[in-house]
Amino acid sequence: MRKRSARALRGSAVTALTVATGLALLSGCGLSDHRETGAGGAGTGSAQPSIAPKAPVPPGKPLGPDAHVPDTGVVDENDATAVSTAWAETTYGYDTEYDTSPQDAVLRGVRWCTERKAAAERGYRPAGGPGNEWITWARHRAWTTVDVRSELEDDAPPDGERIAYRSLVVSGTAHGRDGWEGTGPRLNAYVKLVRAAVGKPWRVDDVTVVEAARPPSPSTSAAAGSPSDDPRQ
Repeated sequence: MRKRSARALRGSAVTALTVATGLALLSGCGLSDHRETGAGGAGTGSAQPSIAPKAPVPPGKPLGPDAHVPDTGVVDENDATAVSTAWAETTYGYDTEYDTSPQDAVLRGVRWCTERKAAAERGYRPAGGPGNEWITWARHRAWTTVDVRSELEDDAPPDGERIAYRSLVVSGTAHGRDGWEGTGPRLNAYVKLVRAAVGKPWRVDDVTVVEAARPPSPSTSAAAGSPSDDPRQ
């Protein structure tokens, strides 16, 4: 994964947060907008076909004694890095035996969020399926674990008394209950944390996520035999 400077990451984060704000007005906070849009007809004069809205994904089951979800232990809430790391470990720690979508883990992670962000996440209702990767994990009844690294750059803004930023690299592994092992969540997260005053706990207030590029599967690589083939499937 190529490492970008904090200044470049902050520039991307501002743009992404602006776009995310527009999406939030349409579909709420949390995950991306999964709604489909129809193709526009040019000069036909006919009405656009209606698209039935997708039903929200139901919440997961209550966690049982065999659930594999992160235990962050005691976290120093006066340490912005510790809080952002605990948030990432919890938010990307899925157990498909109990979770029906990533949103279930997102809701477990709101304990590390501000009241504003927590309320937005609780009010969000994901529509459509969680994706092919999740389907693969669920087929193996897998859970995910993540390694979280905080990247501090020389040009990163210093922590203020009430605001701090952290750049996190999240690398995950999926563990199947049938012995299978695969790739888990892989992403960069630029996290904004705030606190009410010095000595008060840090809380995650905003996040910009950039999914990491996935290497092509072996079957895809073998099929990429001509210059016209695109290995990014």
